[in-house]
Amino acid sequence: MVTKTLGSAVYGVSASLVSIEVNIVKGTHFFMVGLPDSAVKESQHRIESVLKHVGYAMPRQRVIVNLAPADMRKEGAAYDLPIALCILHASQQCHFDQLDAYMVLGELALNGSLRPIKGALPIAIEARKRNCKGFVLPIENALEAAVVNDLDIIPVQHIEEAIGFFSGTKTVAPTVVDTRATFADGVNDYALDFADVQGQENIKRALEIAAAGGHNVIMIGPPGSGKTMLAKRIPSILPPFTLEEALETTKIYSVIGKLGRRAGLMTIRPFRAPHHTISDVALVGGGSVPQPGEISLAHNGVLFLDELPEFRRAALEVMRQPLEERKVSISRAKVAVDFPASFMLIASMNPCPCGYYNHPTKVCMCDATAVRRYLNKVSGPLLDRIDLHVEVTPISFDEMTARRSAEKSVAIRERVVYARAIQRQRFPASKDIHANALMPAALVKEMCAISKSSQNLLKVATEKLGLSARAYDRILKVSRTIADLAGSETIKEEHLAEAIQYRSLDREEWGG
Repeated sequence: MVTKTLGSAVYGVSASLVSIEVNIVKGTHFFMVGLPDSAVKESQHRIESVLKHVGYAMPRQRVIVNLAPADMRKEGAAYDLPIALCILHASQQCHFDQLDAYMVLGELALNGSLRPIKGALPIAIEARKRNCKGFVLPIENALEAAVVNDLDIIPVQHIEEAIGFFSGTKTVAPTVVDTRATFADGVNDYALDFADVQGQENIKRALEIAAAGGHNVIMIGPPGSGKTMLAKRIPSILPPFTLEEALETTKIYSVIGKLGRRAGLMTIRPFRAPHHTISDVALVGGGSVPQPGEISLAHNGVLFLDELPEFRRAALEVMRQPLEERKVSISRAKVAVDFPASFMLIASMNPCPCGYYNHPTKVCMCDATAVRRYLNKVSGPLLDRIDLHVEVTPISFDEMTARRSAEKSVAIRERVVYARAIQRQRFPASKDIHANALMPAALVKEMCAISKSSQNLLKVATEKLGLSARAYDRILKVSRTIADLAGSETIKEEHLAEAIQYRSLDREEWGG
């Protein structure tokens, strides 16, 4: 007797339908076909133990399990539950009327309880797309999958609940989530605020510009000047997630199982701060089975690289293409996947090995060669892709102990949202361009027109600083953002001058 149900395989951040078929015929042995990996093949032993534990038996006949399509590799232990249910129905130990109408996934423990799976959100999206009646899955993944509307999410803790549900002897209430209400409740739930930062008004201004246009920033300053403190508060001034952005980011976290138990939709922008010992694969993504890296986990949020020169050069260099393309393309012999990677890069570094070059009070112990060698750990092509270079100096004792309250993140965010609204009106025809930093070169010429006097100013700056064509475009994009914050339709000379000053590392005096 042939029995069928539906499962899914996740590749990249998307899911594909997998049909799980079981046939029991005369003979002996257990056969599994359809390119299963070792974890899938081992399900035979888990299932046999579970069935015995709950009062059933593994058939002593030839059991053939087919995972279709046969040319798609199947990985992981999430096929345990659907295979077990199909075996029970095919061996006539249970009768399930609607098993083939549901998506079913779950890893079995030896006592029959279910462990959470990865990728529940993209799988639920695929289930709705395929018009499945519902999705039966571990209870820990229920809130995550219930983000998808118009699909019955059936949470189960034990295989006996799944057996009872399909046989009609047990009622399992579907998990229901009001996606928009959940999203609205958490969209402003930030623990850190710019009001906690005393002084550093010029740095806050630069970060406001960066948030308003989606620009990359590098902060250069001595230890203890507040670089990390400022960076951690940038998500609080970024525009709130749109529902579409929240779903995109949640899918990535779902695929690698980082949402946490009983977690649903992500409502605040991610902030990722990997350690400088990270490998290039962990940073950008990849592996024999391609997985998203830190830059994809920062999608629609912030990637913070503290102590930038301490990162392996190879790891930094592989970021160059994603910074331009806003995605990571990973190709292997049998599979090619794209991971989204549209993030703001925030980097920080000391100005020299000892950390006190250009310090207002402390003496730098490094010679000019050591300073230049230290700065050269970060390549020119990577610096070219960073729009704002900001010098951070330590605040004075009086600023540190001042009782006046600093501006709250919510006030800065209002100005950022205002500027982003202008940019959305500027690019209504393109879904992929929603901020000035994303403008391609062709649009820069059209949207960032400047006056003759501003052209002369930019010419002098380009010749003096030796700017590349990419740096030239990025100055224009930053000046366009500054004009948007000021509510100006045109880029004025003062807007351009402010953008030029944010190219500190292009100046010849750095490093002597």
